[in-house]
Amino acid sequence: MTQHPDSILIVDFGSQVTQLIARRVREAGVYSEIAPFTSAQEAFERMQPKGVILSGSPASVLDQDSPRVPDIVFESGVPVLGICYGQQTMMEQLGGSVGLGESGEFGRAYIEIDDSCELFDGLWREGETHQVWMSHGDKVTELARGFRVVATSPGAPYAVIADDDRRYYAMQFHPEVVHTPDGARLLANFVRHVCGLSGDWTMAEFRDTKIAEIREQVGDGKVICGLSGGVDSAVAAVLIHEAIGDQLTCVFVDHGLMRAGEAEQVVGLFRNSYNIPLVHVDAETLFLNGLSGVTDPEKKRKFIGKTFIDVFEAEAKKIGGADFLAQGTLYPDVIESISFTGGPSVTIKSHHNVGGLPERMNMKLVEPLRELFKDEVRALGKELGLPEAFVGRHPFPGPGLAIRIPGEVTKERCDILRKADAIYLEEIRNAGLYDAIWQAFAVLLPVRTVGVMGDGRTYDSVLALRAVTSTDGMTAVAFQFPGEFLARVATRIVNEVRGINRVTYDYTSKPPGTIEWE
Repeated sequence: MTQHPDSILIVDFGSQVTQLIARRVREAGVYSEIAPFTSAQEAFERMQPKGVILSGSPASVLDQDSPRVPDIVFESGVPVLGICYGQQTMMEQLGGSVGLGESGEFGRAYIEIDDSCELFDGLWREGETHQVWMSHGDKVTELARGFRVVATSPGAPYAVIADDDRRYYAMQFHPEVVHTPDGARLLANFVRHVCGLSGDWTMAEFRDTKIAEIREQVGDGKVICGLSGGVDSAVAAVLIHEAIGDQLTCVFVDHGLMRAGEAEQVVGLFRNSYNIPLVHVDAETLFLNGLSGVTDPEKKRKFIGKTFIDVFEAEAKKIGGADFLAQGTLYPDVIESISFTGGPSVTIKSHHNVGGLPERMNMKLVEPLRELFKDEVRALGKELGLPEAFVGRHPFPGPGLAIRIPGEVTKERCDILRKADAIYLEEIRNAGLYDAIWQAFAVLLPVRTVGVMGDGRTYDSVLALRAVTSTDGMTAVAFQFPGEFLARVATRIVNEVRGINRVTYDYTSKPPGTIEWE
């Protein structure tokens, strides 16, 4: 990670919403990083942060060997903010005490502001009542020396506490979630007012810092970057090209499973707009032949992933002499690949592009985006001059249309789906709804139904439409289109796409469903 002079360290005790703390801090214009409590001391020594935030946790401070804050944090003199479990372990470690709550407090709650403190500057005043989001069973029963109560709730007599001299603050509720309406401003007050940071961390600054870092890492070496057609790899490639120019070669493995016009768009953007050396590999026949007869979704994914790597590696050998492989790894990938306990975890995903370099290629990794969240990558893309239509595109899965065609994947079925999907997205854009939707796409089902077209009977495929709203893809709800919109799309698709005679809409949320169908 880059060394940022003004930063906040977030110590993660395993909360499901720790990422939101980092997001809120960055939204306040301050750089932040998350470190599991097991490696927080090393992160503190490396970062030399101007403040520390302690996350919530599913653990209880009353349990033996429960997570703790490294001593270096309290010995350093920097401001500290504890959230939920973070408040409880602060009290336990600093001389207060924590007990098991009689009933706990979960969901919406209201706190009363009893006194002023720097966290509340310009936001909350004495005597006011404000909505927050609680989620705790244990609660503080005795304050550590130096702390005072500044807010209370019926279930949390120490809802917000402050030690103004040491600049230690803590709260029992979660300011990082949207259910605490003023939570983002509370966190901004901590990093800006309490920690004294200016809040001027911008994409322009990140761009300049990262370009210098790439130049230092790569030197006069050569870099190969695999383009998927998505935003992440494209932004990584353009940033690296700004840093080292023609030392970068991009390889675009076109597996024939892209959306309509996407392959041409990628090639045109890189060759014409940016003049970046690009190898375009037309591997449609290879991929479709390998998918022939394959219907299991996991086998599809594994075949596509392995074949992609094989083709990419073969092209890299043809280019020859490359010392580095560039990847569009993002910060959520990095976080989710690290268990907060330091050991194996069934809830943490293993991401193929986090240190996932095939060892036989004997190359070093360049991952210029590994400190950024998805929306920050889009902001960096705009900073780099990438077209809005490209930067703002909905997410698209690596296996492409193969997992939007349940059952066997054939060229004919890909072509039918591409055409229908293009009509759907065109109508969404025409209605001005594209940016309000996280992801929208069509799915060609392995189902045929009877229809009537003209005077004839048809027996053709069914198409499902899917559109969801989400903030991070972890949860999602179906987008509520007006009925006339769906009727218009269905009419166009049935009239214009030969092979489809029925259109449905998927209203399932995530969970219990997934966003993609396979």
